[in-house]
Parts: sequence; C-alpha cells; structure tokens
Amino acid sequence: MTAEPTPKSEPRPRRASAANAFNADYVDRLYRQWLEAAEDVGQSWQMFFDGFEFSRGCAESETASRQSRVASLIYAYRDQGHRIAQLDPLGAAAGRHPQLELEQFDLGSQDLELEFDTGHLVAPQRATLNEILAILRETYCRHVGVEYLHIQDVRQRRWLQAQMEPVRNRPSHGRQRRLEILRSLIDAELFETFIGSNYPGQKRFSLEGAETLIPAIHAVVELCPELGVEEVVIGMAHRGRLNVLANILDKSYATIFGEFEDAPIPEQYGGGGDVKYHKGFSSDHANADGRAVHLSLTANPSHLEAVDPVVEGRARAKQRQRGDTATRRKVLPLLVHGDAAFAGQGLVAETLNLSSLPGYRTGGTLHIIVNNQIGFTTSPDEARSTTYCTDVAKMIEAPIFHVNGDDPEAMVFVTELALRFRQEFGKDAVVDMVCYRRHGHNEGDEPAFTQPALYARIKSHPSVRKLYTAALLESGDLSPEMESRITAAFKDELRRALESVRRGEPVPRGPVLDNIWSGVTEPYLDTPVQTGVDHGALVQVATALCTVPEGFKLNPKVARQLSDRLTAVRDGAEVDWSFAEALAISSLLLEGTPVRLSGQDSARGTFSQRHAVWQDTESGREHVPANSIAPGQAHFCVYNSMLSEAAVLGFDYGYSLVEPQMLILWEAQFGDFSNGAQVIIDQFIISAQAKWQRSSGLVMLLPHGHEGQGPEHSNAYLERYLMACAEDNIQVCNLTTPAQYFHLLRRQVRRPFRRPLVLMSPKSLLRHRRCVSPAGELEQGSFHEILDDPRDAAGQARRLVLCSGKLYYDLLEQLEQLERPDEVALVRVEQLYPFCDRLMQQVVQRHRATREVVWAQEEPQNRGAWTSIQPRLQRAFPGTEIRYVGRAPSASPATGSMRVHRQQQQQIVQQALEG
Repeated sequence: MTAEPTPKSEPRPRRASAANAFNADYVDRLYRQWLEAAEDVGQSWQMFFDGFEFSRGCAESETASRQSRVASLIYAYRDQGHRIAQLDPLGAAAGRHPQLELEQFDLGSQDLELEFDTGHLVAPQRATLNEILAILRETYCRHVGVEYLHIQDVRQRRWLQAQMEPVRNRPSHGRQRRLEILRSLIDAELFETFIGSNYPGQKRFSLEGAETLIPAIHAVVELCPELGVEEVVIGMAHRGRLNVLANILDKSYATIFGEFEDAPIPEQYGGGGDVKYHKGFSSDHANADGRAVHLSLTANPSHLEAVDPVVEGRARAKQRQRGDTATRRKVLPLLVHGDAAFAGQGLVAETLNLSSLPGYRTGGTLHIIVNNQIGFTTSPDEARSTTYCTDVAKMIEAPIFHVNGDDPEAMVFVTELALRFRQEFGKDAVVDMVCYRRHGHNEGDEPAFTQPALYARIKSHPSVRKLYTAALLESGDLSPEMESRITAAFKDELRRALESVRRGEPVPRGPVLDNIWSGVTEPYLDTPVQTGVDHGALVQVATALCTVPEGFKLNPKVARQLSDRLTAVRDGAEVDWSFAEALAISSLLLEGTPVRLSGQDSARGTFSQRHAVWQDTESGREHVPANSIAPGQAHFCVYNSMLSEAAVLGFDYGYSLVEPQMLILWEAQFGDFSNGAQVIIDQFIISAQAKWQRSSGLVMLLPHGHEGQGPEHSNAYLERYLMACAEDNIQVCNLTTPAQYFHLLRRQVRRPFRRPLVLMSPKSLLRHRRCVSPAGELEQGSFHEILDDPRDAAGQARRLVLCSGKLYYDLLEQLEQLERPDEVALVRVEQLYPFCDRLMQQVVQRHRATREVVWAQEEPQNRGAWTSIQPRLQRAFPGTEIRYVGRAPSASPATGSMRVHRQQQQQIVQQALEG
C-alpha cells in the first residue's frame, strides 16, 4: 500500500480542520485521487471521504423525497380540491379535508418557503410551496371545484389543466361582460317576481335561487357560433323552463302571460294541449356579432329525465341534415337537469351510455345541473348514495365542474369551458351549479314543513342579483342610476306585455314546423295509397340483396337461401316475411327514402331471420346488401342497440320528430320488453300529437304471439296500446301476410301525414310454411286494413270468425279439416286502430247470411284486442251478439307450460269454428 503523502514538516491534519480554507486545495486533490482509486489516499482519508459522500447523498435523497411529496400534494388538490371548495351559497366557509393537510404528505410550515419543481402544474417552473398551495387553492378550492382525474385520456386532462390553472379558474370578464351578466340576472329575477305578483298561487316552477342559469345558457348561446355550433337542441324539466323560454329562446312575454290568463290561440292547438311549463319552442338567436344559432326546446312530460334520449335523437337527426356526421360539432345537445333527478333516474345513466355508441353518438352533450340541494321534500342524504349527484357521469369519463351558483362570473366561465371541451373532444361535460330553491317544489308548496332550518337560511339569503349588483357597485362597474334605469325598463316591458294580453290584443303566434315537414302534416286519412313496386325495380333490389361481393366469405347458412329468394322475385314465386321486409326497405332506398332500424340484435334479427348485415367469416368485414343497389340510392342505417328499451326508443322517437321523410324503425327483442320503455310510449308516442302537436312516423316492431314460450315471450301487451288509442293518435296492426307487411312499411312514408305505427310483429310466422306471399302481390295494390275470406265469394257462410295475427293460420288449418268448411268465413282485421268502419261495412254487406259473429284471439280476455274491438263490431253488426272466444282473463300474459298452452290453443280453435 502506498504510504500516506504527508510532509514531515507539516503536522498531521486534524479531523476537525481537514476541510478548512487553509488546506482546501490540498483536500480537493486528495478527493479527486480518492474518486479515482480510494486505496491510494490512506485509510483515514478513505473514512473521511466515505462519510462526506454519505452525508451529501442523504441530503440529495431528502430533497428528492420532498419533491415527490410535493408532486403528490399537487395531484391531491387536483383530485380532491373540490371537497373544500366554497360551493354552497348557503353554507359556511370551506373547511379542511384530511387528505389535503400538509402533514398527510410529511410536509410542514418549515417547508413553505422552499422552492420546488412545479411539474405539470401550469405555473412557473419553480415556486415555493407557499406559492404552489396558493395556485392550487385558487384554482380548485374557491367557487369552482373540478373532478377530472377519472378521465383516462392524458390529452384531455392536460387540456383542462391548461385552461384552468393559468387563470386559476377565475374569469377575467371586462366591464361590458359584467353588465351583460347583470342584465341577464335582472331579467331572470324580475320575470319570476312579476309573474308571482300577478298570478299568485299559479304553478310556474320558479327559477328563484338559481337565476344564474340564465346568464350561463346565454353565454353558451353567444359562444356557439364562434365554435362552429349552428343549432342547440335543449331539454329540461319544469324548474326555470318559462324563464328559459322567455329570456333565452325569446318566446314573447305576451304569449306566456296569455297562457297564465288561459287564453291560448285556438287554431294553434290540437287535442288537449298541455300545461305551460311542458311546452316546446324554437327560435333563431343572433349573438352580439350578428351570427345566428337556431335554438329549440324539446317538449317534455313530468317524468323528469324522459326527455334526455329524445333530445339526443333529435340532435343526431339534425346533424345528419346538416351533413355533420363526421365530427358532429354543428348541433349541440344541451340538457338541464335537477340534482335529485340526475342521481335518481336510471334513464340518465342509459342516455349517458348512448354517448359513444356508433348509432347513437351526438358528439357530446353539455349537461347543466340546477342543484337545488333538495328533491321535492327529499334531502340529498335521502336521495343518493354517492357524494355528488353527478357521480353517475364518471362512467363515461366526463369532466365535472361544481360551481357556486352565487358566483355568476364563475358559472359563465365554467360553462363556456365545458362547451369548449365538448367541441374539442366530442365528449359530454357536466356543470353542477350548486344553488337553492327559494320556494317549495311549486308555488303552492310549503317547504318549511320538511326543511325548516334550510328555509330559514334561504329566507334571509339575498338573491344573486342583489349580491352581484352590490359587487358591481363596489367595483365601480355600475352606478345606482344605471341599475335603476335597467330595472325600470325591464319592469315596464313586462307591464306593457301583460296589459296587451288583458286588453285582448292578438297573442304572437308560435314557431311553425320546419320546412322538411311540408306535405306531411295532414290529419289521418284511411284513403288507400298505392305502394306496389314494378317488377323491374323489385328484381334490381332482389339482385343486390342476393349478390355476394367478390372475395366475400359469407356464412353458408345465409348463402344457401339467396338463390331461391332471387328466383322467387324473378319468377313471381312466394316470398317469406323477412324477405318481404328487406324488399320493402330496399325499394324505399332505391326511391330515395332513407331507412333507420335500431334495437337489440336487429342487424341479424332476434330470430335469426333478417341478416341485414353480413360478416365475412374470415376477416369479420361487414357488408350491408341493401346499400349496394344503385348509385345515388338512399342509405340504410341498421344498428344493434345497447340493452336498453327506454333510452333507445326515446332516441329513435326523437329522431323521427326531425326526419319525417325517413322510415325509422325501433325493434324490441320481444314485444313485452317494451315495458321498459313505457314512459316514452305513454308520455311521447301516444300523446305528443294531442299535447304538443308533434307528429312522428316511428315504427315499433314488437314480436308477439302465443307459442308456448311462457309469459315473458308471448305478449306485446296489445291491449295497452289499444286502450290508449283516440283521436287517430297511433296505428296498431297485427298482420298475417308478408305482402301486407311490405305494403304497410311503404305506406308509412308514402301518405301525406305521419302517425306512429305499433306493429305486433311475428315470431313463428317468420318460418311458417303458409305465411308467404306471391311476389306479384308486391308489385301492385296497397295495404288492406281488413282481409276478407276469399273462399266465401258468395257470402254464404253461417258463421263469421274475425281474428287478427298468428291465430289465423291455426284457424285456417283446422277449418280445412271440417266436413263443411264453407259454413265458416275467416275475416282478418289487420289494422286494429284506426278501425276502418268503411271496410267493415263492406264485410257486413257481403256476409249477409251470417248468423253468428265470433271474435277469436289467443290472448287472455283482458288482454289482446277484445276490449277495444267489441264495441266497434257491435256497431257494425247491430242486433247480433258478438261472441268472444279466447283465453280466460289472466293476471299473467301466458302459461309457462307447453302442454297447457297447446290444450288452450286447440280449445280456442275448436270453439271459434264449431261453437
């Protein structure tokens, strides 16, 4: 070992002074030598430098650890800062949260002045812990709380951070913008108080306590043209609806006051109309730059969130009309929710689940929640099991912005940010405006009965208009004289509108229907419409439907039937139900009428009957034969829906409100599954014509028929639809032949009016050997509401059996085995409503020899068509008893035993034919 190089003339360095300034150069040389070869500097110096390195490493390690803990702190504030944000206008100042305390990160007051890297925090690259905390608290813990770290896409998170953190979620509105916000608040509050004072006790579902909604929506409407939005489709429940109609959609105050005076325009309303806070409206709004955006508020029932999928369907149809099917940025769905409904209604989750599905996406929806912190009389702790009412929206990774409703500037900023996010990423965004409800659920309700402490606070809490006015007065943006002038002018405008109504002056008319409805607004007519398709066109269509593309590997079971189908059309042979459907759809496409079909398993068909979409057995590539008929043809859109009835049916109904020139079909997997969409059926499809004067040509395909498959797969609850029939509101059919189905589908878009069609579609008849039609029947004629018995040409039958649907074939087969089949005539009522009395009178005249009239059905007596059709038949056959044959009344639609089913079915057939 080399000897320690210490000169004898110098004392050995002492440990305490080894690194003093006197020998610093000497130590530095030894240190470099130690780094190169530690054993060359002697053992004592080795120990010294080992200790030095250890100390330095510890210091560096502690610094890195502290930096890591600061990064965790930044993440925690981004993730949990909303928990201490000052969101509740009625609540105390924000408190503390254990997950955000410095001690949670092994940090303390001694670290506040230390500098750290800020990482991805949009701030200076280095800042003290004090400065970092200030940025985080100002951004995430003041009047805005944000939940966005559940979003998996890093780009979206970084985009949000870049929008929020530089400005600390604090808007920088100029004086002019602040005055615009104030005017919106004045309009919102005074509109409510004016109605309240002039119509005390009348329901209006006041917006008081949530007036900030008006400047927020106004900001959206103003910003839309800048971001490429040309149309906004709005859906909302009752609260604040009149305010939105008046102050956003510009529905005249006189029209609204006329509704309070119960003075509607008679010619404007068909049916019974609806209450004022359910109605829809549309208008064109020009923003400050003069650029217009079309606004439409969708009519809605009292079922709070039922309008959600309807809005989405309308928006998608409008996107198609505007050629906006790629980015879907031109039409914005805007849904305004209540907090209790958003958390409590399953239809909200169903509609959210549609947001990214191919056949249903609309490029993102802007959701605004008017969070009254109460549902009728139910407090949040009784209304949901989640922290926030918005938690369900995390399922689609939507950003959620919680905002104090008493800070209108923050609300405007965040709502605009949510809209920009939607336009940037094509996704939903949620704004949760935490506010309160100054009155009860409605103006006749006393909220202090159930929430006395809450309403004591509300009673003493100043309105957001007063708070904001005071803030602008203090800042000098507003003078008392200006505030008085603005207020007086608006009060005068309201007063003049009311006086004009009470003087009986004409009330402004509402908006007219879009031009696309031109020619299809007539009342219901039973005049036959020719729906046949010439032979050449049918062959052209059939050829496309039966041609496999070059190199396409089609499933052999599907391929096997193609040749026979094409031959049937060419030679005039028989076609089955599913091919008749394909020919009807495809012939419409060839004529320029687009078709949309959606439902569970609709592409293949629940019963493997349709095969509208082919899959290559090797590559999985898809081919839709109906879209390969001819250049320039219309398009066939067929979608397998998610496992939902309410949202999907609501969506397709909404689509039909916008596309009267398109055949739109929704198919239930089994007819009884439509139970899950009963609110959409009752509140929209059945009654919209009478309530809101809104027509629809939607077709509902409901597989129906008793085949021994048990209660759940037998009955589409035909009686429910028939009980709801009145004023020609819907069409209800139960068909027996493919040709009838062909003509019915084509008739749906060839008549000068639109009504929903409820079709009891078949199951076993899809492959029944006798349920076929000659192809020639598709080439001429039209749909027949009633099919008389061709066997009884002379009208000599003694017994007339009327029936509908699948039972006809059971009766026919048994009838042919009788000794005197000519004594019984089978008449099929193919359209049960609207009932065609004209055709029934022809049946009566033809069968004048009839002595017995029987109505036969396979459904239980309290189900099926009996209750509806019996009085109609009785009028047609006066003085003749109409005898019922069918199953006995039953609480369940059908038996679960195949043996019992067959016994019952045979008994029905025998009693109907033989008595």
